[in-house]
Amino acid sequence: MKLYDSGMGINAAGFFRDHWRGVERRQWWLSSSAIAVSLILTSGIVCLLLPSTIPQVSSYAFDTDLAMHALVGIILLFDVYVIFQQVQLFRFRRELAQREELFRLISENAADMIAVVDVDGQRLYNSPSYQKMLGYSQEELGKTSAFDQIHADDRKGVMDAAAEARRTGQGRTVEYRIRHKDGRWLTLESTASVVKNRSGQVEKLVIVNRDITERKQLEEQLYRSQKLEAIGRLSGGVAHDFNNLLGLIIGYAEALQQRIPPEDPYREAVDEIQNAGKRAAALTQQLLAFSRKQVLEPRILSLNTIITDVEKMLRRLIGEDIEMVLMLSPTTGTVKADRSQIEQVVLNLVVNARDAMPGGGKLTIETGRWRLDEATVSRHPYVIPGPYSMLKVTDTGCGMDAELQSHIFEPFFTTKEKGKGTGLGLATAYGVIKQSGGYIWVDSEVGKGTSFRIYLPEVTDAPEVIAEVKPVIAATSERRTILVVEDEPSLLKLTKNTLKGMGHTVFEAGDASEALAISRKTESVIDLLLTDVIMPGMSGKKLADTMLTERPGIGVLYMSGYTDGEIATHGVLEEGTAILRKPFTRDELLRRVEDALMSVAR
Repeated sequence: MKLYDSGMGINAAGFFRDHWRGVERRQWWLSSSAIAVSLILTSGIVCLLLPSTIPQVSSYAFDTDLAMHALVGIILLFDVYVIFQQVQLFRFRRELAQREELFRLISENAADMIAVVDVDGQRLYNSPSYQKMLGYSQEELGKTSAFDQIHADDRKGVMDAAAEARRTGQGRTVEYRIRHKDGRWLTLESTASVVKNRSGQVEKLVIVNRDITERKQLEEQLYRSQKLEAIGRLSGGVAHDFNNLLGLIIGYAEALQQRIPPEDPYREAVDEIQNAGKRAAALTQQLLAFSRKQVLEPRILSLNTIITDVEKMLRRLIGEDIEMVLMLSPTTGTVKADRSQIEQVVLNLVVNARDAMPGGGKLTIETGRWRLDEATVSRHPYVIPGPYSMLKVTDTGCGMDAELQSHIFEPFFTTKEKGKGTGLGLATAYGVIKQSGGYIWVDSEVGKGTSFRIYLPEVTDAPEVIAEVKPVIAATSERRTILVVEDEPSLLKLTKNTLKGMGHTVFEAGDASEALAISRKTESVIDLLLTDVIMPGMSGKKLADTMLTERPGIGVLYMSGYTDGEIATHGVLEEGTAILRKPFTRDELLRRVEDALMSVAR
């Protein structure tokens, strides 16, 4: 609330004071004239009646005709004055009515709430917009102080600002929360002008309140998005180098596993190294997930199918003391999303629900078809209206207060004790759903449980059939020639040795120019180009286009540790593009190479 007496306010107040003083002077002039005319008329009447009432006066010479004409003239003058006075009064009443109508239109139609309070905070006037915005009637407001509906944490600041304005005639901006009649809290920003009496003392405050709840929500969303974007840029920037290092750790750990028998005392150490590398790779994907920059492979999916497929795992996860109920609507539509990521979202929500019910309870997973309409948009302006598939996870656990709910999607925020959680579960879920074009909202109350609602845009296509993953064979039936291009020497060496171990002929290059030189001096057939996407000089995409021109029919398999956004800028994510995500395991490398070679054979 900004309490001030600005220069513009002083000028406006002076103008209106001078105007109404002029009106008052005209009224005094009309009243004085009326008194003067009445006295003259009364004197004339007395002069006519005086001879008949006082005989002694009749001795004086008195022209009766002249007196009668004078009296008639005075009466006519009085009549003219009465008409003039009525005209002036009519003009005054019309001007007053116009100003009253103008004030009514302003007060009744202004989007902001206008109030007049005295120095003690008692309400003298509240505009009708108070009832529209806060739900309180004029009678209800009249029985309360201007500070009664203000949030307890903000009340002192508002009262201090008002006291400062009364003391100095100036003030400062204050934002505060005020309670709606239905119990929810709105955020107001108020400006006020100080009304002073003739002695210069503050007499009243005219306050204009503006509802900035929606703006504050949008600012909070923008702040959260900027925070996620900043962390996303950080994680995306290190993802490539970090994934290269993880690829080396995982790859060489697998190579050691092949040479060290299970009974060897050092085998456990090698297994732990590999497991640590895989956990670090998963952590990298979580960092990319909450920043909405992780790699997704969207497919047409059925939420009902996903829940049914992971049901057994979820029941083992929550334990016997928690009852899990599935309410899967047969009308639930299909969505386009990454199956593994949606499964991870469900897993995160179920784990959180389990942890919120340490003494047992009930977990409900519900699906259905939903339409987000204009009413939803009015509450959440960023929502795109339309048909959605809904996934709802509800528990009967401890619940959360409003303060906790405002932080749950923030990365690294957790209520679990140290070592029990990374604080990335819900942040990952938030990122996955947002990147899939959907929305995730939470409803919770302390002691009454929590409900997470996920809305994903509905599509009309039928769910895709997920092909069964075949185990990797020990060696390909046919040896091929592969050109590997990778700017990280250690990873290049590991990849070359792995492919040579499968019997392939492998050429290695550290960048695109070296790869082109090898290709141009090699007369034999090169079956597959396995290239990094982003390299110094020429990108993997341009290298592939050049080699496809020079060697038509060559297979291309990209590999990259960058995020989708980075890869897309280099033109790789077209439909049907084959890409191997870093860090990859030995099995993943061999499987994707085998698939790429089989595509060339067709």
